[in-house]
Amino acid sequence: MTIVLIAAVLYLLATALLVRGLAMDRNALPRTWLLPAVSAVVLHAGYHLMVAMQTSGGPDMHFFAALSLVGLGMAVLTTLVGARGRMAALGVVVFPLAAIGLLAYHGYGHEPSKVLGWRLATHAWLALLAYATLSVAALLAIMLWLQERALRRRDFRPWLRALPPLADLETLLFRTIAVGFSLLTLTLVTGVLFVDDLLAQKLVHKTVLSVLSWIVFGTLLIGRRRYGWRGSKAVHWTLSAMALLLLAFFGSRFVIELVLGKN
Repeated sequence: MTIVLIAAVLYLLATALLVRGLAMDRNALPRTWLLPAVSAVVLHAGYHLMVAMQTSGGPDMHFFAALSLVGLGMAVLTTLVGARGRMAALGVVVFPLAAIGLLAYHGYGHEPSKVLGWRLATHAWLALLAYATLSVAALLAIMLWLQERALRRRDFRPWLRALPPLADLETLLFRTIAVGFSLLTLTLVTGVLFVDDLLAQKLVHKTVLSVLSWIVFGTLLIGRRRYGWRGSKAVHWTLSAMALLLLAFFGSRFVIELVLGKN
């Protein structure tokens, strides 16, 4: 419990430092948030590793464990990207989500895990990486929308100065989507190759929604490349694709594991 509380407090401390930095009228965020963020990420990862070592089945991939791992992945990406520029503002949303996911996993998780084998484990880890990356892309899309809206209204708040230029933010959004789309493609391919019976494992709805999300993300990337899609169009397509992906993964797990009570 101690390691979980320390990690959560460090996440919240990093968030508070970022909020303080955004409230200042500066062109760049102070980097005081970086140390508590990195420390929280290390403790977060260490907790999952400790739990995995104590169980015979292997890494826990149930609802709260997956929620915590996706939060961890988002925190890692935010820390890496934010350390190099002005994208640290993402941490205002990501770090509290990571803390909530970790606390929820500690309080309600730790379900017995089955031995997955390297094939299904590879599929599961690819899925978690894809969800984490595309979740960051969704937050970037929201930031892009907020920035465009503020500029249209000539509402020049101090937080706006802490964000990167609109063109840079848009470029980062599509790069993140491209990486997440590649990971999602690998997830679907390994699912087809490694999952024996989609009907028996109640994965049909999850697969259909994931494929629909993959199509939407792919269409967005093609539209960007061929037709120069940007701005609000890119935001709407990104959030629509992410909504499908959230329903595919967490929606299905929530119903099956928490509502129906099946592992």
